[in-house]
Amino acid sequence: MRRLFIRGGRILDIERGLAERAELVVAKGAIEGVLPADAAPPEDAEIVDAEDRLLVPGLVNAHTHAHGALGKGLVGDRVPLEVFLSAGGAINGSRTAQDKYLSAALSAVEMVRRGCTAAYDLFIEYPVPSAEGVDAVAEAYRDVGMRAVIAPTMADRSLFEALPGLVEALPEERRDAVRRLAAAPYEASIAACRAILQGWRHDRALIRPAVAPTIPLHCSDAFLVACRNLAREFDLRMQTHLAETRLQAVLGRRKYGKSLTAHLGDLGLLDERLSAAHAVWLEGDDMRRLADAGCAVVHNPMSNLRIGSGVAPVRAMLDAGLRVGIGTDASNTSDGQNMFEAARLAAYLSRSSTPETARWLSVEETLRLATISSAEILGFEKVGRLAAGWKADIVFLDLGHITYVPLRHPARQLLFAESGAAVASVMIDGRFVLRDGRFLTIDEAALKRRAEAAAARLDAANAGAAKLADAIAEAVGLFCIGQSAPG
Repeated sequence: MRRLFIRGGRILDIERGLAERAELVVAKGAIEGVLPADAAPPEDAEIVDAEDRLLVPGLVNAHTHAHGALGKGLVGDRVPLEVFLSAGGAINGSRTAQDKYLSAALSAVEMVRRGCTAAYDLFIEYPVPSAEGVDAVAEAYRDVGMRAVIAPTMADRSLFEALPGLVEALPEERRDAVRRLAAAPYEASIAACRAILQGWRHDRALIRPAVAPTIPLHCSDAFLVACRNLAREFDLRMQTHLAETRLQAVLGRRKYGKSLTAHLGDLGLLDERLSAAHAVWLEGDDMRRLADAGCAVVHNPMSNLRIGSGVAPVRAMLDAGLRVGIGTDASNTSDGQNMFEAARLAAYLSRSSTPETARWLSVEETLRLATISSAEILGFEKVGRLAAGWKADIVFLDLGHITYVPLRHPARQLLFAESGAAVASVMIDGRFVLRDGRFLTIDEAALKRRAEAAAARLDAANAGAAKLADAIAEAVGLFCIGQSAPG
């Protein structure tokens, strides 16, 4: 790649809240230097005009599910998590490897258009992860040009196996159908993951593998320990969904006689490799337990609100010394992949829990959570800041957009007003992926046509599963409400 000289832009300094003119030199995927305004370019450099552009670090999505993109619009209006999970076959069933590619590519395209340059993707495959499926997702991110950590979501218990009494609470004529939805034995998933990891052929500078045992109640202890061992053996990150709903917290204590976090600690899962998505219903000592072990938490405010899970206590987490990142979650539970929106909601929700303004998330804190902190959770170093020696993952925002007119405090206006509409260009690893509103890496129009055709075919193929999901939704919801009461 040629050396680039990015001239005339305003470089956002998150800590100071300023955006002063400076010139950037980019080479070999990184920022080689930050020079004073009007400095002369190196003789061998290609000039990139950034006049009227605000340059900000790419946002980093610390928790998403790429399979959700082809499921947009399928989740009903008032649907809690467990009812959503009971419709998994209707939303995610019948997919080919090409469908998995399309869904991941759709997610990646939306993220890039919303200023996001890296993601931790917990995509799902039935009945176990496959090399073909993982490669399809990895190739989608590669083709779009994003950084990604790819971690197949796995469980060895279905929702109906994980919640004692749920099957018996369903209409009798539906019970045999849901019993047939049993998950695969954990040994099959672990063996599949091991084969995938041994044959990993993707550039780890951009696309890395990880392990993702899903909701702990949906995983046997033996499975969780096997995932822990796999992560240690292959030096991988691991992410799970921890205490996302009140039901999970209540049933965890009922089953183990302790919090879910404490149980994971007893199994040896709490270490610096682990990040816990959601963590809405942590108990008093759980935050300190996670922090002491070096774990991280990913705040997903959009889906937590959309499916009624609650509001994560982010300030208390930070006070406990926990590392915290921000994620969008899936497009079928958050209705999009907009990290600007996720970051803004994180800041706003911190204001709902206390009148003490000093405990609200500040602009600077929130932007750090959505950039550097999230990048650390993914395991990418020198990502999330525009400074010499850091990766050239740069979002170019149009300062002529109404959001920035007049321009007074760029960091505030970015966090509180940006929707992604002002994103003009995006550079990842020193290469333009999106330039002046047009993708250089992928045919976006063709992708959209293929996705529409795939969605129509999948809706038809999954019609039976959708009918079953509709028939049991009310009973699942009522059961979970009854089981959520503490005690």
